[in-house]
Amino acid sequence: MINNITTTDVRPQMSVAKATPSVTSMSMPAILGFKTPQLKEKATIRVKKIKRGDNIIIPGEIDDNYVDIVEEEFTPSQSSYNNSSGGNFFANGSLLFQTPTYKRKTKYLKNCYIIDYIQSPKARCGLGTAAIKQLAEKAMFDSKAEGRIVTFSAPIMKESSPALFFYKLGFRFTDPQCNQVMEECLLKNMPDLPAQIGMMYLPKNRLQKLLMYGDLF
Repeated sequence: MINNITTTDVRPQMSVAKATPSVTSMSMPAILGFKTPQLKEKATIRVKKIKRGDNIIIPGEIDDNYVDIVEEEFTPSQSSYNNSSGGNFFANGSLLFQTPTYKRKTKYLKNCYIIDYIQSPKARCGLGTAAIKQLAEKAMFDSKAEGRIVTFSAPIMKESSPALFFYKLGFRFTDPQCNQVMEECLLKNMPDLPAQIGMMYLPKNRLQKLLMYGDLF
């Protein structure tokens, strides 16, 4: 009987490495038709710097670190003193009595940033808050401003008022009555009507909260 079995080679086969050309990294060509994605929209904000030398007097209540309190001598005018006393300063070319002087404390605004204008392309989306936060960071690292920011709340249109926006971010009026109105508006969830007008500033403790939390709404 013939066994029909094919003889196979069972010896291990050794693979031989062949030389291949070296591979180097090459820059990829530009992708045709690729468009850079649009950047996130930003609020438009216009800011100015105020110097102490401008001698801007601040009425009302404001934190002491915002102002230089200077005690000055004040001399009332001749007309106002005559009206109050009913007397005359001069008679026959001679001085009858000397005009009295008084001392008063005047608050002069220190170096700070003032927000002149801000407008967001979209309402209630955080763009305005982001712009104020960036300004707060800039003011905090300014060795002269030391985080001081002020603004003047005045409605651009009859129906709009920025007072509540700034108030929610931590700004406060120098007029305490306006702050009370803001608190009532927040408590009753009502708009600021009639619009509160006046100077607002960002206290130092509220500046830190704004930087830590970003959005205080």
